[in-house]
Amino acid sequence: MKYHDDGATDRTARMTRLNRSRTEASEGGIEASRRTVLRGSAAVLSAGALAGVGGTAAGGGAADEGDRIERVDTATDGEGMVASTDPRASEVGAAVLDDGGNAVDAAVAVQFALNAVQPHSSGIGGGGFMLVYDAGEDELYSVDNRERAPFGATPDMFLENGEPIGFDERITLGQAVGVPGTLKACDIALKRFGTQYIDDLIEPAISLAEGARVDDYLAQTIAEEQGKFNDAARAVFVPGGTPLDVGDTFTQPDLAATFETIATEGVEAFYKGDIAAATADVVQENGGSMTSADLGAYNVTIDHPEYVEYGDVTVRTQPLPSSGGLTIAHILSLLEPLDLGQYDRQSVEVNGLLAESFRLAYADRGEYMGDKGFVDAPWQGLLDDEYLAERREGIVLGEDVSGTEAPGDPWSYQPGGPYRTDPLTVGDVAEIEAAPRPSISNPLGSTTHFTVADSEGNLVSWTSTIEQLFGSGIMVPEHGFMLNNELTDFDAIPGGPNEVQPLKRPLSSTSPTIVFRDGDPFFTVGSPGGTTIITTVAEVVLNVAEFDMSLAEAVAEPRIYGNAGPTVYPEESVPESTREELEDLGYELSVFPDLGNVMAIAVDGEAGGEGSAYTGVADFRNGGAATGP
Repeated sequence: MKYHDDGATDRTARMTRLNRSRTEASEGGIEASRRTVLRGSAAVLSAGALAGVGGTAAGGGAADEGDRIERVDTATDGEGMVASTDPRASEVGAAVLDDGGNAVDAAVAVQFALNAVQPHSSGIGGGGFMLVYDAGEDELYSVDNRERAPFGATPDMFLENGEPIGFDERITLGQAVGVPGTLKACDIALKRFGTQYIDDLIEPAISLAEGARVDDYLAQTIAEEQGKFNDAARAVFVPGGTPLDVGDTFTQPDLAATFETIATEGVEAFYKGDIAAATADVVQENGGSMTSADLGAYNVTIDHPEYVEYGDVTVRTQPLPSSGGLTIAHILSLLEPLDLGQYDRQSVEVNGLLAESFRLAYADRGEYMGDKGFVDAPWQGLLDDEYLAERREGIVLGEDVSGTEAPGDPWSYQPGGPYRTDPLTVGDVAEIEAAPRPSISNPLGSTTHFTVADSEGNLVSWTSTIEQLFGSGIMVPEHGFMLNNELTDFDAIPGGPNEVQPLKRPLSSTSPTIVFRDGDPFFTVGSPGGTTIITTVAEVVLNVAEFDMSLAEAVAEPRIYGNAGPTVYPEESVPESTREELEDLGYELSVFPDLGNVMAIAVDGEAGGEGSAYTGVADFRNGGAATGP
């Protein structure tokens, strides 16, 4: 479809009108932005592009939409709910709830089970972020178990001859491995919020590690990723040189033994002693600097989540070092005055405005965000009304989008200025000084989200990861767990807020989220997907809050992703006509089969109250299961 401007076809004329609309929006302030930004898009859109407003998405019939919703796995139960990426893990969590455990107990059991059946996505060799809503306290907490750089890490450790090492090589290096935090999160969460013991909750995972069926996703991932396995991983997943296939039973005796050790000796056995020594040894063998002292020094932090209001909901999600909270808040704040609900959800207007808000938010994300223990972020400035209005002036569909979006200056809209700590040095610490320094080997993204609710109204939204599929490809010999490659989330080139520093946490996009309405929990949501997590979660929130969808409908709805660059990544389910119109607006498109894999729980009534119920929602994109006790 081609655009017209009162019969003119000259792009310069169209741009003149668009720029005039942007000026009018600027002069009118925030409220004017709601009207004139979209008027600017209408100037270049043909009548046909606007004809579908209020109806079915152009290019997609009702049958297609209904089919997508039916493919979302849902379950409703008044006593609790588990939604995870694997039905075996969901059943484990539901059994814990049925046995009297609370949401945190069940979530810990789900995490261990996922380590056994989806070792390519998460596990005790990784980390993540966990939101816990304590119904008794009516308070929300974040358990930050992000991996940290070892004390021997250096800002230039991903450079070779002054240039960044290629990413495909970088992810397999020992210096890519961060000190893992998942197991410590299980330990601390149970001590602070749980009711059951870790030795009971890990028992189902031991059974699964002793023998479980290979599903399609695991088989496909093994086939694709086997080239980066070390010998220990190859022995488990490519026995005798043949990759495990769908329907095979795979056994992980070393992992089962490690789980048994944790059950009998506690988490100290992982962070100290033989397991810690074996972890440090294999990291150093692959060029890293991690020592057992790094593991023994690790601990999680408990924080309060970020929040943003959108319409009648309050979105609470992960603070830094995850960029998810601030960036989702930034996106939603940019979009709220623009009245997206007046357009069809899959219209070019909505998808174009999403793309523009993503460009602006990701530009600021890259410029200003890092581990808050090392870098001050412009928390107030990013969400300041005047700053948002200034940034919103640039949202005019049809303007040149060929370059990378420049960041704004949110520091001008709040007290203070940027500050970054200096990197530590190894100094005289004998063990670190004696350890191998990070080195460059000769030449030779994966995550899971799950969520739980219990009969008392407690909620957990937990995103756990080892980064790429199978992480670094390094399995700890004789202990059976894969190690992450999370430190590749640092910038390879030093100097920015997300440069490598000892003990620092790399910037993340992980966004476990709990949304509230009228002060009460409304739904949980989260997804895997690297930097696409942010946009996936934001779009699900918008689908519910702006387009009045049910949670299942919101999860089923086609998505797009974009960042500060000129390319937009629509799912192939986004209507073809909309994709063509986005291209006519100047966007480069790269179509993805799927974006994200959302797990969510809707709360009907007061969580845990009489007559309340939970509806679990598991995305069809990469599979999952919602199960009640």
